[in-house]
Amino acid sequence: MRLATVHSRALDGLQAPEVTVEVHLANGLPAFTLVGLADTEVKEARERVRAALQTSGLNFPANQRVTVNLAPADLPKEGGRFDLPIALGVLAASGQIDPAALQGWACAGELSLAGELRPVRGALALALALRREGSAQGLILPRRSAEEAARVPGLRVCAADHLLDVVRACLPGEAAHALPRATAPARAETGPGPELRDVKGQTAAKRALEIAAAGGHSLLLVGPPGSGKSMLAQRLPGLLPPLDEAAALESAAVLSLAGLFVPERFGERVLRAPHHGASAAALVGGGAPPRPGEISLAHEGLLFLDELPEFPRPALEALREPLETGRIAIARALRRVQFPARFQLIAAMNPCPCGLAGDRRGRCRCTPETVARYQGRLSGPLLDRLDLQVEVPALPPETLLATPAGESSAQVAARVAAAQARQKARQGLLNSRLEAGALEAACARRPAAVDALLQQAGSRLGWSARSHHRVLRVALTVADLDGREILQAGDVAEAIQLRRVLGPGG
Repeated sequence: MRLATVHSRALDGLQAPEVTVEVHLANGLPAFTLVGLADTEVKEARERVRAALQTSGLNFPANQRVTVNLAPADLPKEGGRFDLPIALGVLAASGQIDPAALQGWACAGELSLAGELRPVRGALALALALRREGSAQGLILPRRSAEEAARVPGLRVCAADHLLDVVRACLPGEAAHALPRATAPARAETGPGPELRDVKGQTAAKRALEIAAAGGHSLLLVGPPGSGKSMLAQRLPGLLPPLDEAAALESAAVLSLAGLFVPERFGERVLRAPHHGASAAALVGGGAPPRPGEISLAHEGLLFLDELPEFPRPALEALREPLETGRIAIARALRRVQFPARFQLIAAMNPCPCGLAGDRRGRCRCTPETVARYQGRLSGPLLDRLDLQVEVPALPPETLLATPAGESSAQVAARVAAAQARQKARQGLLNSRLEAGALEAACARRPAAVDALLQQAGSRLGWSARSHHRVLRVALTVADLDGREILQAGDVAEAIQLRRVLGPGG
């Protein structure tokens, strides 16, 4: 047979469009031509495939003209994922394997020069795309990639360690040996995370942390160095319930796109903490082809930005849209890719450049103009999107030594789980994700005193409509934590107090 077709999949964000690998052998001057909008990594497959076939004891048609077409021609292809389908196409076209054995399968994998199969990025995204399309295709992947894809139920996923494993499965008749089905590895037993009771004092900050966990709200911690801001942020994951299956799969799929997914840690919430020198592209994603940034890698998890004012202004401003929409669209002249970015933002900052404003341990050297300029690095629209803004004061040593241990992470996590269960039973999602209409419906039975307090505070503090809704969402979470079905004025008063550190009314 002179023409063979093998099916594979490309990556386009979280999408995995189908790619048909067509291999044609013809008489003429020996050549190996690869077409179909392939980048450099894909074009280098010619040398990897040639060497892998020869070192595996298979015949490469070196005396013929080999043409490989990756269709559709207008879809960019990148990475080494097409090595395996190209090699199988060459073998099928030269009659060394049965082409019919490849029907109904999509394959991807990078080849070593010795024919071993290496894992590829995005295996989980590929499997999710097949399930989303309702495709009947099975998957043939390198073992580690197959273990990722096997997390998606209802798919046929086979694992291979070497090119010869796949070749044996494609031999005609009784000579064929079936590939083993891949199974997802069991979740590793992880020890308890950082304990909340290790943070002495800071009652108000701990209360804000609990509210943020219960409602999925964004949180800004403001205080001098060493007051416990980072300790508090690192203990937030331990207060959150585990991810459900759908959220865990989507989070893992984004990590798989960047090659960061560890199958044994499936279902754990991600905590991403980029350095304050990170660029806007590092936070939101970019490059050619576009890759997910930190906000997408933190999807269904937490994004911790320490030293918030030290981040570049464009990087901070790029957070505004995904904080509202839960997704980010990266547009280029010839390509547009959308990544999910439903993350919970936890940020920390000093009150001034020297960090000692309001600190009893030392005298602040900053002038009021310097403090205002430092805090002014955070724009009003960004502060408007931060639900909770809490002061974390420095405590003197005698207070720290005399303060007893507070509640454990498990005790607070139990209240958080109960509050989240109440929210999902009422509206199907957390309070932080409520749209304006659903928010008003959830608070419809509130007494008149609540509206009076909201109007008074909004007028005095110069709130926007967004601030009004965010305060109402936080107040609803306070009521859920306390087990109340009807919003009270005290819930609103606490929500107001928890966003008055910076910005209007701060």
